[in-house]
Amino acid sequence: MTLNVRLMKFVSAVFYAFCSFFIIVVNKSILTEYKFPSFMFLGIGQIFPLPLLYMGNHVTGLGGTKKLSLPMFTVLRKFTILITMIMEFRILRKSFAPPLVCSVLAIVVGALVAASSDLSFNAEGYTFVLLNDVFTAASGVYTKKKLGMEGLGKYGVLFYNAFIIIIPTVLASAYTGDLQKALTFEGWMSVTFIFHFLLSCVMGFILMYSIILCSFYNTALTTTVVGAIKNVAVMYIGMFIGGDYIFSWTNFIGLNICISAALIYSYITFHSSVSSESSVKPAEDTLSAHITEKT
Repeated sequence: MTLNVRLMKFVSAVFYAFCSFFIIVVNKSILTEYKFPSFMFLGIGQIFPLPLLYMGNHVTGLGGTKKLSLPMFTVLRKFTILITMIMEFRILRKSFAPPLVCSVLAIVVGALVAASSDLSFNAEGYTFVLLNDVFTAASGVYTKKKLGMEGLGKYGVLFYNAFIIIIPTVLASAYTGDLQKALTFEGWMSVTFIFHFLLSCVMGFILMYSIILCSFYNTALTTTVVGAIKNVAVMYIGMFIGGDYIFSWTNFIGLNICISAALIYSYITFHSSVSSESSVKPAEDTLSAHITEKT
């Protein structure tokens, strides 16, 4: 693997992590602090997103952000790793080492411990986030699969997602009444709110591009791992943003078990990736030497 390719792998992963972290904080501010009534309308502003999967991912993610505190939203999002692993095994035919599977199980245990003592439990919010986990995993795996198709590429995926889904999303927003609520929102007279809203819309596009870029240069699982690492910052900072996190020791311990397991999982994943690359290289050199000798 050339230095340039390795650099692009790293840069695309960091770019995705930054975009994902930043847009979550901005969205939380708009939906909670400004009390913007329509997460679906906000999603319309961000739709440059495999069509139905991205729409489901977008809407359920914003719904979960509005209904839950950021720490609980973050820890429940860890189920995405488990679902991505299952989908990559079934769809992309990948296998995983036992330590990796154990770390994922530890993540699930931590999430369950945290959820068992969530004093601000919201059934609708939990439903949104768990659906969001499924949509995120599915869009990540299928994006990787579509990027391998000849003639489509990164920009093709972006364009067709936006082109196909924008009209149905607007119609769904109008049907549910979200569009009317958004248009009559009093905050439109606030310059700071408009700035945050436009920032969220721009970051929505940049985030979609960063996900596709990261999926293009890395695996779907690597993209998910990067998201998990980013969530460490989101969880701890989120305890002080939005004002809706209620502290309890059981919940806090569960959150930290989940985050620690996610970091171990990330380390094992990247360490395995580097080991496999280094083992492939000597094999290629041996084959090349063998062919030269025969010649």
